[in-house]
Amino acid sequence: MMTIALLSFLPISSKAENTPSIENTTKANALIARLEVIKTMDKSGMNRAEKKVLRKEVRAIKANLADLGGGVYLSVGAIIIIILLLILLL
Repeated sequence: MMTIALLSFLPISSKAENTPSIENTTKANALIARLEVIKTMDKSGMNRAEKKVLRKEVRAIKANLADLGGGVYLSVGAIIIIILLLILLL
């Protein structure tokens, strides 16, 4: 009886897929391509101001990529609490 009750509540049909939109993937690919171009540039001939502008651009691109990527971030304290709860419950 318990097995039937547990099997009836399986979330088989309610899969929540977190697929990024096509716009986000194309933006991310363009930003990654720009980062690769900047990485392969010869920066030895640049003056200080040009390098500073380039660094600001790289930081902005990385921030945009982080915003597009999303994700779940867990702190060390949260991980420790989760581990302790698992130890206590199991």
